[in-house]
Amino acid sequence: MTLDLLTLQLFTGFALGSVFVLLAIGLSLIFGLLTVVNFAHGALYMVGAYVGVAVLQAGGNFWVALLVVPLAVGTLGLAIERWLVRPLYGRGIDYPILLTFGLAYVMVDVVRMIFGVEGIPLGTPEALAGAVNIGVGYFPLYRLFVIVATALILIALWLFIERSTLGLVIRAGSRDPEILRVLGVDVGRIWLLVFGLGAGIAGLAGILAAPMRSVTPEMGVPVLVEAFVVTVVGGMGSLKGAVVAGLLVGVVASMTSLVFPEMAEVSMFAIMALVLLVRPQGLLGRAGLLG
Repeated sequence: MTLDLLTLQLFTGFALGSVFVLLAIGLSLIFGLLTVVNFAHGALYMVGAYVGVAVLQAGGNFWVALLVVPLAVGTLGLAIERWLVRPLYGRGIDYPILLTFGLAYVMVDVVRMIFGVEGIPLGTPEALAGAVNIGVGYFPLYRLFVIVATALILIALWLFIERSTLGLVIRAGSRDPEILRVLGVDVGRIWLLVFGLGAGIAGLAGILAAPMRSVTPEMGVPVLVEAFVVTVVGGMGSLKGAVVAGLLVGVVASMTSLVFPEMAEVSMFAIMALVLLVRPQGLLGRAGLLG
């Protein structure tokens, strides 16, 4: 086992971890402000992949799909928050859990009725096909694109949360929504925006992951588990924790698959168990958005 091989596997872990990061960020955004554990998050990821398929079938290309998917899934998220989740606020954390859990099954069945039960292959975009030399060997260009795209999304999200007035309101709302109400801020609109943003990011993760994973109605089930593992490892409600934990879990799973493939998935749960034993609140705790 050479250093070059380990480095290539490390980059593979970064690509896998990038998808985990996007999924966990969406979950952390929603939980950090709304305190809603969204069990429909994996289904929104799946819907994002199928919206991308629909765009391609309609004659569009992958780049158009990258624009359409977060808008479409984000709009779906807005509808879910406004008409389904919002009436349950104040009734206890278990009500939204049960709602989103059932909603995930509904979305899966709807997709089955529209697209069928068989998986749909989504090939790598022609412009991103092949591999490039990264100094230690050749690495798939598309996976490198996923890493870079995730980094750009994180930078844009950080600028939005930290540098915009609306981002300031969102951060304040994650800590003390009552103060915002006193100041005359429509907290309901902020919750609506954050839920839609989290859903849109989940959909974007779905279309980015689609060329690396087959597109099936059940594709959201395993990634939901993975997303919750990453969120728990990083710390519920912490965006920084979601980034650190997503990359950590991706790299560990990738390295484990190199030496012991049968234990690749188990390694994620092993990390979670270890972190919870040492820091029950997660790596970066729950200090609110970007905590």
